[in-house]
Amino acid sequence: MIVAVASGKGGTGKTTVAANLAVALRQAGRQVQLLDSDVEEPNCHLLLDPEIQQSSPVTVPVPVVDPQRCRHHGECARLCRYGAILCLNGRTQVFPELCHACGGCALLCPEKAIEEQPREIGCLDQGDAGGVSFVQGRLKVGEPRAVPVIEALRQRTARDGIVLIDAPPGASCPVMAAIKACDFVCLVAESTPFGLHDLDLTVALTRALGLPTGVVVNRAGLGDDRVYRYCQKEDIPVLAQIPDDRRLAAAQAEGRLAIHAVPDLRDAFLSLAEAIEQRVAP
Repeated sequence: MIVAVASGKGGTGKTTVAANLAVALRQAGRQVQLLDSDVEEPNCHLLLDPEIQQSSPVTVPVPVVDPQRCRHHGECARLCRYGAILCLNGRTQVFPELCHACGGCALLCPEKAIEEQPREIGCLDQGDAGGVSFVQGRLKVGEPRAVPVIEALRQRTARDGIVLIDAPPGASCPVMAAIKACDFVCLVAESTPFGLHDLDLTVALTRALGLPTGVVVNRAGLGDDRVYRYCQKEDIPVLAQIPDDRRLAAAQAEGRLAIHAVPDLRDAFLSLAEAIEQRVAP
């Protein structure tokens, strides 16, 4: 079972849910893998303190122009929709950060003056966090494209047990790369005007992808009932509620798990897992 934990905006509690759910399931004897796909700012490791056993680079192919063979026809530059190649005044210049690694320029060049070489844009860290199999992606600072790192991370998805994916915030391409081909998407939201607005965007995304979805309300008791009314109107199940508790905020600030600060929450996370499994099972 592959479950993505997502949200329409940052700071709603995605990592809290993903990390605590992973540890609660492991303590219950389940086989669990956690993938942190928020590659621009991964932070599951702050709560899980994993022992990293292996780190491997993530590369993408980018064009390199042979100046001895290039005749500066400009076909490659006209093909590129992203402005990654510029042919001007008898010179062909490549901008690797803009390249989307489609390979079209190398195929089109009549002189075969373009070849592709790997360029490192990030890395994957793999290890163990108290019995939880842990993998995180890290995008290099300044790199604009997170999707290749997320796709490389998804290739590490375990073939058995429960896989939890801490998705990036929002409803853009990185989120789609993280949650595609999941069995269920757990959306974390706060019952505030901003929380409802961004929840609605993410629900539209999961519906467009045909993914079953449920909601976890974080900081329940804060704000009003607008998220609950929205879920009732849209026929989206509210699977769990995490209380607005100062002890949880203090634990988070100290890098501790919520289920350690408030042990009663462990049963709440196990009930969340059971509710998800009931909706995934055929």
